[in-house]
This record gives sequence, C-alpha cells and structure tokens, in this order.
Amino acid sequence: MAQIKDEIQYKAMMARIDDLFFETDENTPADDPRIQELDILSALVEEYEKEHYPIDVPSLSATMNSRLAENNWSQKEMAVFLGITAPRLSAILSGKANPTFEQARIISSRLNIDPAIVLAI
Repeated sequence: MAQIKDEIQYKAMMARIDDLFFETDENTPADDPRIQELDILSALVEEYEKEHYPIDVPSLSATMNSRLAENNWSQKEMAVFLGITAPRLSAILSGKANPTFEQARIISSRLNIDPAIVLAI
C-alpha cells in the first residue's frame, strides 16, 4: 500500500481531505468517488500520524482530575461517589498511589474510564 513519505505530502493530503470533507455530507452515496478518495486519504493520514504524531495514553490521575472538572465535583464528592476514602482518593489523584483492583473496577465503571488507563497497561 502507498504511504506518505514526508511532511509536504502529509500537508497536501490534509488539505485535500479538508476539501473533500466540505464537498460531501452524510447524504453522499458511498460509491461516490469523493467518498472513496476521502476513505483512502484518511487511512494514509492515520498511518502517518500514528508514526509521526503518536498520542500518549493519559494517566489515571489526569483522567480522574478531568472527570472532577467535568462534573464540577470536589474531591470529597468524588470520594463519596466512588466509595473511596478522601485521603486514598487524594493519593490516587496526585499519582502517589495506585487503586486496588476493586477500586480500579469501581473507578472504571462509575467514571467511564477505559480499564487500560485505570490499570496503566
């Protein structure tokens, strides 16, 4: 399969994707050549970005702190919601401690956080 060789090609493909994105919509038939081109270019760009612009998995503490802000909770409110003591939650949020397996299960399910993030795998 073809691949993007450098940043110049990457930028050109991103510009073309941008054009195609605005030329098509959800009513454009799947067999439209523009949709097919968009699919191919998107796959090429995705592979290039995986190699050149990898996205790190966020830490548990960063993700949980984000949930605090999203829900406008205090640490105490989150601790009650999770059934974890406030000092233990504080240690997890600061990255000084890892949750137990049971705490990890609760954190993952109640805060809708990917188990891989919670378990740092």
